[in-house]
Amino acid sequence: MIRLDIAAIAAAVDGALHDVPDAAAVVGGPVVVDSREVVEGALFVAVKGERTDGHAYAAAAAEAGAVLVLAARPVGVPAVVVDDPVAAMGRLARAVLDRLGDVTVIGVTGSSGKTSTKDLLAQVLETAGSTVAPKESFNNEIGVPLTVLAADDTTRHLVVEMGARGAGHIAQLCRIAPPRISVVLNIGSAHAGEFGDRAATAAAKREIVTALPGDGVAVLNADDPLVLAMAAAAPGRVVTFGTAPDADVRAESVVLDPAGRAAFDLVTATGRARVQLLLVGAHQVSNALATAAVAGVLRVPVDSVAAALSSAGPRSRWRMEVTERSDGVTVVNDAYNANPESVAAALHALASIAAGRRSWAVLGEMLELGAASDEEHEAVGRLAVRLGVDRVVAVGDGARGVFRAARDAVGASVGEEPVLVADGATALDLLRAELRSGDVVLVKASRRAGLERVAQGLTEEVPA
Repeated sequence: MIRLDIAAIAAAVDGALHDVPDAAAVVGGPVVVDSREVVEGALFVAVKGERTDGHAYAAAAAEAGAVLVLAARPVGVPAVVVDDPVAAMGRLARAVLDRLGDVTVIGVTGSSGKTSTKDLLAQVLETAGSTVAPKESFNNEIGVPLTVLAADDTTRHLVVEMGARGAGHIAQLCRIAPPRISVVLNIGSAHAGEFGDRAATAAAKREIVTALPGDGVAVLNADDPLVLAMAAAAPGRVVTFGTAPDADVRAESVVLDPAGRAAFDLVTATGRARVQLLLVGAHQVSNALATAAVAGVLRVPVDSVAAALSSAGPRSRWRMEVTERSDGVTVVNDAYNANPESVAAALHALASIAAGRRSWAVLGEMLELGAASDEEHEAVGRLAVRLGVDRVVAVGDGARGVFRAARDAVGASVGEEPVLVADGATALDLLRAELRSGDVVLVKASRRAGLERVAQGLTEEVPA
């Protein structure tokens, strides 16, 4: 964050000083919500969550070097007290952003692929200037301000991932970090239980487009009709990406190598170049095209974009992380989150990677699908069998539909019997007992299912 004194912070958030001996003291370190991340000069924001209350750690934060605490009540150490620390952090982020110089804010949203795309954007735009992007999946009312507050006077590109749980959420995030370039990747079934249907999801995601200024640019997926329709709501220029022949930035001659990594010709108005992605899965082509479209808007040469895309690796954990064990087993950890579209993409990637080797799909529940939950889980089970996955392991009662549909589909074909297990620990025991050299294992579920522990167990401990 840029250096600000306590008085300036209090004014920006409309807060009251408590236990502050010197209002001229400067906050020069990072802004954090986890007291374990405090370093000298930091600002600690006391957030009250479901399990812990940050106010209880205010004294520890000050002892660790925090200059100031942003809190909802006096905490016995220097603090700016406000009604809502999270909302105040958003106001502080906007105030800091307004003080920055020549910085371009790029907002990214979509039902899937946001985190992978922001990681690609960071690695491509870093070649053209100082770039700040969120760590992990920081895409809500806490993560967006933290991302903004990581910027300073040297920052030229600020990549902001924006998620939504309902109407108005992205609009609020855009008030914190007004985008100059807005990217909409896709409209899927994620959060259908909250939005209701894909049309309502599209309306919520469209807020990132309508938030643009008149000279802003909307970067839209030409392969998704609901996204492409947002062009009519764009206040300014529109740039499209996709495999459609009329997309402004498109992929041609797409092929997958034996590891499931895509290569393609990147075609733009200024030229073409060959890209060989290190990321696994054909779905990464769309994320790469979105990145290339943004880079083109920022006038990064197409050869430089292709080179950066070809060298970009995963930066966020548990997203198509491929580990080759010493005993010949391949583990694909994609357990950070799941929705029907991302599971389908991961299953296609598994089929590509396996290519004749025995394949396993360890699948947990996809959350927030509402009334469509049973149907979507059953569709995943059928798809796994149709793609030739040899063994489907459904984990937890929420994944019963996956098991049921896979069992019925296998019954009409040739394949190993799917299995339903109670929890991740049982799944891990099964895998340890039955995996053999050459097998490929995909682990995928919504975050709350905790299946990352299955993947970690498989990669951290290789049986003799």
